[in-house]
Amino acid sequence: MSAAASSIPLRGSRAAASLSFAQQRLWFLEQLNPGTAVNNIATVTRISVRISAVVLQRCVDEVLRRHESLRTVFRSEEGVPVQVILAQQPVQVQIKDLGALAAVERERELSRVTAEEARRPFQLEQGPLFRVTLVRLQETHYVLLMTMHHIISDAWSLGVLSRELGLLYEAYASGRPSPLTALPIQYADFAVWQRQWLSGEVLEKQLAYWREKLTDIEPLQLWTDRPRPVVASFAGAYRTASFGTELGRALRALGREEGCTPFMTLLAAFTALLSRYSGQDDVVVGTPIANRSRPELEGLIGFFVNTLVLRTDTSGDPSFRELLRRVRETALHAYAHQDLPFEKLVEELHPQRDLSRNPLFQVAFQLFPPTSGSSPGQNVREEVPGDRGITHFDLALNLAQRARSGDLSFQRDGARVAFQGCISDFVRRTGEQVTTSARGQLSRHDLYVQRAAASERCVR
Repeated sequence: MSAAASSIPLRGSRAAASLSFAQQRLWFLEQLNPGTAVNNIATVTRISVRISAVVLQRCVDEVLRRHESLRTVFRSEEGVPVQVILAQQPVQVQIKDLGALAAVERERELSRVTAEEARRPFQLEQGPLFRVTLVRLQETHYVLLMTMHHIISDAWSLGVLSRELGLLYEAYASGRPSPLTALPIQYADFAVWQRQWLSGEVLEKQLAYWREKLTDIEPLQLWTDRPRPVVASFAGAYRTASFGTELGRALRALGREEGCTPFMTLLAAFTALLSRYSGQDDVVVGTPIANRSRPELEGLIGFFVNTLVLRTDTSGDPSFRELLRRVRETALHAYAHQDLPFEKLVEELHPQRDLSRNPLFQVAFQLFPPTSGSSPGQNVREEVPGDRGITHFDLALNLAQRARSGDLSFQRDGARVAFQGCISDFVRRTGEQVTTSARGQLSRHDLYVQRAAASERCVR
């Protein structure tokens, strides 16, 4: 949002507030598919120090007091969804002690508990929409599980939550008061402001760009082993991904030469892979963006994240360097028009309704930047929650920049077998070959030898 615009004001009424555009779409989807965990987001943190459950509970209570979003429930008033901020919404830290189990059995039980927590649905009308579980493994080894509904949170919010809990724990454990400053606004203030600000000329300028950019968009026809179902079940599977230290350095160096960020470089490699597997030269990928360009939003917990639709032309058999330039241009233009909520974009373009596909794009890519947050205690290590058995997209690649690893998720209904080897291709072939022969045409790489065969085997 424009930095030149005035600050977001506090809403005049403390009564029920309107939903943000993102919340409204998620609320609607929940009405269509209630009682599932498809919109849960979770974090898993291993902590190598003794943790006091009493101090941790005090930290959670303070975070709840600070952030209205964690005390918010969603109800319908005369058919219109509203967010209701409760004065109190206790969240009791659940304690699970696995210390008596043998090492192998302990890790197995931890995996079960982690998956169970991530898959347990929330009730939007009742709340709370936030859960905390502390798992004790040994005297000085714990795992902190935190789960929230996406309608009140996003990935950035998880970082805010972890940071605040860490600072509060350090202070409270030492007998000091909270070191956190008061929040300038709350999420509901943003939601009310967004609907007033995004209208008229501001809205039309954003819409004009995306109408032109996404005209005649076509779904990616991915290589699958079975016909697409009529209705997506969101049943997913995961495969781990890693690209190694040396390959990571080579990709970053190549990107710098072309003025590209690590995100742009990895997206270009992923785009090359998708073009190969689909046999198409018009590749559309969705990616989340924090959508917190205003300073007063940076420290809030809430559903701010927006989704950008990145459409890249791979026609003409370009070299990887040329593809990098195309991806860079696409990304920069999208960043300049990121204020339009994805929900408004779908509403405006009204793509043909298809319950088996995500609207506008079916493949997602995300690169998590290095984090600098903290969690309760010292010696912490955050982990990917693991296979929750749920995914929103046909295919999604999530990579962590610091760890040079991540996961590839895909919907079991359509691509269960075809993409099991896809991620190894991405890492071993695409990554290595484009860095060693970035000026050569993409068709000359071994990755593209089977392109025609892949297209013939694609189940449309």
